[in-house]
Amino acid sequence: MTALFDLTEAPAAPAAAGPWPRLYRVAGLDISLTGTGVATLAGTTLITSSGHRKDTLIQRRTRLKGIVNEVLTAVGSVDLAVIEGPSHHSVGGSVWDRGGLWWLIVDALYARDIPVAVMPPTSRAKYATGNGGSRKDAVLDAAQKRYGAILPNDNEADALVLRAAGLDWLGQPLADVPAGHRAALAGCQWPDREQVTAR
Repeated sequence: MTALFDLTEAPAAPAAAGPWPRLYRVAGLDISLTGTGVATLAGTTLITSSGHRKDTLIQRRTRLKGIVNEVLTAVGSVDLAVIEGPSHHSVGGSVWDRGGLWWLIVDALYARDIPVAVMPPTSRAKYATGNGGSRKDAVLDAAQKRYGAILPNDNEADALVLRAAGLDWLGQPLADVPAGHRAALAGCQWPDREQVTAR
């Protein structure tokens, strides 16, 4: 029988495969009183709610707490939550309640020891399209094309872009993003990286 190779010069055994790199769990949240978009590894979802201008304080509180609870359920256990920052030129709707909801969700995430990043609306648009002034329909179109996702509304598209930005910041982008788009990450408020990577 002929040996396939000289035993004195046998090839070295292949190196043992190292551990798989850790895959970070990131959630993206586009917070709204009427339709909050949430994106996680499981996909995107829309949390809807409705209210009336004449609602009592108790009714308004109950509504906000209900939204917070649904958001926390949708987010689950993650390493990082990326939320869209407030739009300072926003008009219409209940600005007071919307701001309150934003802070209730941020506080609830911190209570779960989930690090939070804030991405301004212009940075979200720039990361998605390359233009910080892009409208929501352009972000929706760009998100569907880049990530191959079927997104039923712009709230879920925004949430997906926020999640993608967080994963990119952690070195695990969902897809290749042009450098000009990726520059939007510099305009965000990120937590200490060790808070996320040490979890």
